[in-house]
Amino acid sequence: MPEQSCENCKLRKKYDDNPKSIAGRLWRWHINFCPGWKKYYFSVSDKERAELENKYNFTKYKKVQ
Repeated sequence: MPEQSCENCKLRKKYDDNPKSIAGRLWRWHINFCPGWKKYYFSVSDKERAELENKYNFTKYKKVQ
C-alpha cells in the first residue's frame, strides 16, 4: 500500500476549504497525535513549519520559552 502524503491529504484539503466542516475539524484534531503528520511536520523547512503553525494554529511541538 503506498504511503499517503500529508501534503496531499484529502482531509487536509477539506480543512483548507472549510475549517468548520466535520471532516476539517476531524483532520485538525487528528494531527495532534498522528505520527505521519509529525514526520511530515519535521521534514519541512523552518519557514514552512512556521507557516503550518500559523495556518493550522498548531503549537504542539513549539518549544516552551
